[in-house]
Amino acid sequence: MDTRLAVRTRQGATGGPEIPEYGRTQQVGTTDAAAGTGTGTGTDIDTGTSTDIDTGTSTGIGTGTGAGTDADVLVAGAGIGGLTAALSLHAAGIGVRVVESALRLLPLGVGINLLPHAVRELTELGLGEELAAIAIPTAELAHFDRHGNLIWREPRGRALGYHWPQYSLHRGELQQLLLRAVRDRLGPRAVRTGTAVTGFQPLPGGADRPSPGVRVALLDRRTGEERTVRARALVGADGLHSTVRAALHPDEGPPLWNGIRMWRGTAEWHPFLGGRTLAIAGSNTAAKLVVYPISRAAERRGRALLNWVAEVRVTEAPDAGPAAGGAVRRPAGGGPGEGGPADWNRSGRLADVAPHYAGWRIGDLDVPALLGATERILEYPMVDRDPLDRWGSGPVTLLGDAAHPMYPVGSNGGSQAVLDARVLAACLAAGADREAGLRDYEQARREGVNAVVLANRRMPADVLLRAVAERAPDGFRQVEEVLTPEELASIDAAYRATTGTDVSELNSRPSWSRR
Repeated sequence: MDTRLAVRTRQGATGGPEIPEYGRTQQVGTTDAAAGTGTGTGTDIDTGTSTDIDTGTSTGIGTGTGAGTDADVLVAGAGIGGLTAALSLHAAGIGVRVVESALRLLPLGVGINLLPHAVRELTELGLGEELAAIAIPTAELAHFDRHGNLIWREPRGRALGYHWPQYSLHRGELQQLLLRAVRDRLGPRAVRTGTAVTGFQPLPGGADRPSPGVRVALLDRRTGEERTVRARALVGADGLHSTVRAALHPDEGPPLWNGIRMWRGTAEWHPFLGGRTLAIAGSNTAAKLVVYPISRAAERRGRALLNWVAEVRVTEAPDAGPAAGGAVRRPAGGGPGEGGPADWNRSGRLADVAPHYAGWRIGDLDVPALLGATERILEYPMVDRDPLDRWGSGPVTLLGDAAHPMYPVGSNGGSQAVLDARVLAACLAAGADREAGLRDYEQARREGVNAVVLANRRMPADVLLRAVAERAPDGFRQVEEVLTPEELASIDAAYRATTGTDVSELNSRPSWSRR
């Protein structure tokens, strides 16, 4: 079966302008509207019954009550962004269903950080107490050299003056928390796993009205059955290797790799630097290590579940100009060390990462011992994609990593996906025109988050950490011997450049909740 994505056009049902089709080069089964005649009906994701979203009557995708429930939204992807979007849309009175290509949603991955900006949004969705029960409230960010000497520290979260904490927690636990909330509030069948989006086609509108929605081709990965559903809007929240993005932007190519490979893992340890510190040692010139606790359950037992991220430059990326930020395209082979596809479930080897950290310490933490105590190590390249000048088209848009994959700098990836989800719901709730709502969402989010992508590429704090390693390779007694006061102050400015919102702005901003 040919699964290459292509873009096609067909004549509108009434002889109007051509309508683009996005998806597989072959037809998508017998339920695909008679190969684009515009006369087929969709099917209910949950029950297989037909649905008529054009008139607002439905036995399928959208079954909520209240304003806007005739404008049902299909979200592709049940990650952090997709599930937060489902909760936010539901809270705004908009019917929503989620499809996820994975057969099962397992608590994969390791640690993730949520900035106060994202914690505020999840708290406003009623998840504050559940987050507090599983997450560590990060109180400070601290930089060290490879010998354990402190370079710089700054408060974080509530300690910095935010009304909401910054959290460190297990990515899989966060996803499971969101999944439970979606199923509790929207129903047990609100998320359909084992269901992949294989293509989509905007429905034709008229000269004076927008498209009434989109026909989406789905593949049941358990049975091989192909069918179509119809929705008023499609949101691609399907991650770095997004099918929806590939269809919208077919000439884009693979993700961009910057020459750094990452290894990640977790290990139970004794309490580390007071239990509230996110610690960073080294720089991305050669090797860098990030360590922080992620489990309230371990803390209650007097222990710490430490998440660690090792970043090692294995090749120098050629200068690709300011737009690419020095990134290089991922080689097609994608084997270990070649910048292959990034996922949450790729095994790495201790023998590959440990030699880069021989003799390292962070405070009283013996780094080689921590790495050696890790039962499972994950490995993948540090990649992103170039910012887009448009995310979607017509009744289709992108969200989270599908829209703006970025380097893991400044705790931004998951946080920006949460913000996308909340702004999307607010924009769609503001009016009945879903296509206009999607463009308002993109207008509100795209420019700012694209700036974060580019700021993360520059990794401004690493410039100073690199200077420390070069000026004092054997360590130092006082950091002032190595960096000037102005250089130290610029580390703080560098992190603010990658988060984008200051304390007073977030604390005073009105809520995005809409009903």
